[in-house]
Amino acid sequence: MKPAIFFDRDGVLNIEKGYVFKISDFEWVLDAPQAIKLFNENNYHTFVVTNQSGIGRGIYSEKDVENLHKYMNDELSKISARIDDFFYSPYHPEGINKNYDHISHLRKPSTGMLELAFQKWEIIKEESFMIGDNSTDIECAEMYGIKGHLFKEKSLLEFVKKVIKL
Repeated sequence: MKPAIFFDRDGVLNIEKGYVFKISDFEWVLDAPQAIKLFNENNYHTFVVTNQSGIGRGIYSEKDVENLHKYMNDELSKISARIDDFFYSPYHPEGINKNYDHISHLRKPSTGMLELAFQKWEIIKEESFMIGDNSTDIECAEMYGIKGHLFKEKSLLEFVKKVIKL
């Protein structure tokens, strides 16, 4: 059992560019890999929880997202860092692919992705929290009973050092 950090992806770990699913479009937020490594070194489970409505909208596929997440961990491994697991919601209420309607509960601000993480991993809830760049991220965290921190700065590492006592 150990605490967990839940990162939103777009706008927290990578630069928000709208529908980032190609490796060529991926660009880390300043110091994001080092922030992830800091949590790894301090015995936190490290997770990504991300709405990926582009899947439900037919813009890209689940395989595209999975390839990008593999790329992220490949890059992190170069500095001995890792994301333990990725959770994503392909659902969007205006999506053209209705195959995802049955998992609408995964889409933040709903807590479905957090519920999946807690079912799969041994997590100390009282010491866990989320970092996101939207109010829906904070709302999701609070509805699940963990702290949420709103990230709107340049360096993720500097932000983490200010708001979290590691």
